Amino acid sequence: MTIYIGADHRGYELKEKLIAFLGSEGFEVEDMGAYEHDPSDDYPDFILPVAEAVSKDPFSNQGIVLGRSGQGEAMAANRVRGVRAAVFYGGDDEVVKLSRVDNNANVLSIGAGFVSEEEAKKVVLKWLEYDFSEEERHERRIKKIEEYN
Repeated sequence: MTIYIGADHRGYELKEKLIAFLGSEGFEVEDMGAYEHDPSDDYPDFILPVAEAVSKDPFSNQGIVLGRSGQGEAMAANRVRGVRAAVFYGGDDEVVKLSRVDNNANVLSIGAGFVSEEEAKKVVLKWLEYDFSEEERHERRIKKIEEYN
């Protein structure tokens, strides 16, 4: 499994910390940018390559995208067929578990403006530890989404 990670200027600093952290935890991580802090960059330039990479093997590859709220980043990622991005911007991390177990999310969008470094590390590890339940009802729902358009 490869974890693809990308962020705009608002998520750049946290992205860099997560890359180092995930590497130290033994994960294979591929940085899709931004490669420098540029306040005028645009998140789709970094999020869409993450989503495209995940879509090549959406049941094995994982993506992490970061921006201030994580909302626009998830919207961009979800435009790519086969990608199921879930947003986390603090609060109860049970939502992270459900995004994987029930919805088979393969991209985690983090609102870097709303979570601490420690919270992000905790949530990412939790998200990566869970697998899709493969329950028929969840598979059926995901299939309906995938077949739309």
